[in-house]
Amino acid sequence: MELRHLRYFLAVAEEQNVTRAAARLHVSQPPLTRQIQDLEAELGVELFERRAKSIRLTEAGRVLLDEVRVLLRSLDEAVGKVRAVATGNAGELRVGYAPSPTVGLLPGVLRAFQKTAPGVRVTLQDHSSPEMLTGLREGRLQAAFMMQPAKAAARGVTFEWLRTYPITLAVPPDHRFARRRAVAVADVIREPFVAYALKEYPDYHEFVARSLGAAAKQLRVVEECDSGMSLIAAVESGKGVAITSSILADTAGRRLRFVPLIPAPPPAVVGIAYRADGLSLLTRKFVESARGERLPPDS
Repeated sequence: MELRHLRYFLAVAEEQNVTRAAARLHVSQPPLTRQIQDLEAELGVELFERRAKSIRLTEAGRVLLDEVRVLLRSLDEAVGKVRAVATGNAGELRVGYAPSPTVGLLPGVLRAFQKTAPGVRVTLQDHSSPEMLTGLREGRLQAAFMMQPAKAAARGVTFEWLRTYPITLAVPPDHRFARRRAVAVADVIREPFVAYALKEYPDYHEFVARSLGAAAKQLRVVEECDSGMSLIAAVESGKGVAITSSILADTAGRRLRFVPLIPAPPPAVVGIAYRADGLSLLTRKFVESARGERLPPDS
């Protein structure tokens, strides 16, 4: 039994006339009649009562008609879904993100992508940078928003920058550095220091090392935090100061002061990462939406 047998049967059953069914299917009448006869022979039952000028469904034909309608409707829906996925208009994307660095970036990207592909579900997963890179390489994530990883760590992954942020010193509002226009790195290393946990955020410690250079080895870490919110709370309570990008100010608000460093370190780079090979149409659309949120440096 082939699919065309079912479509031919459906047309004849609904039209109750072979001539009209043939016109509806854009085929000639003799081949259509043979296809119906072949279907009856394969099933071993008569599907139609044939009269001189009309045909009617038998009881078996009525049962088959109900089943064929359901089957063809499901098939058409399945074909539609497959085509939607193939054209990037349906499906699911699993996207990793680091909350603190992407708080000002992610909402705009998601809004833009939803307009482009409203039928696609985006599932966000909060991960550290190493977890995101592993997820991308293993195919568990299709894209990730993160700070720029080191080249060695980003093996097999493409990273595109989207925004840059100045490196600052986060201090409580009543700290002696809070009213300064800038703080020297030499002064920072004398303060108790709050950092993200080394095990979960090794990229942060690499970032601090790049920002402070050799002076980073002299930092006195008094507390390690497992999230941006816990780091904000630790600094606010006076446990220590922290090196961070200015993007954390969007989350901290007035709870902290963010003071520039001198000499100014290279800015933090936040962007989107994805597998370097086999970029799907759906992921490509998502990356294009992210590129639309790119801002020039110092904007």
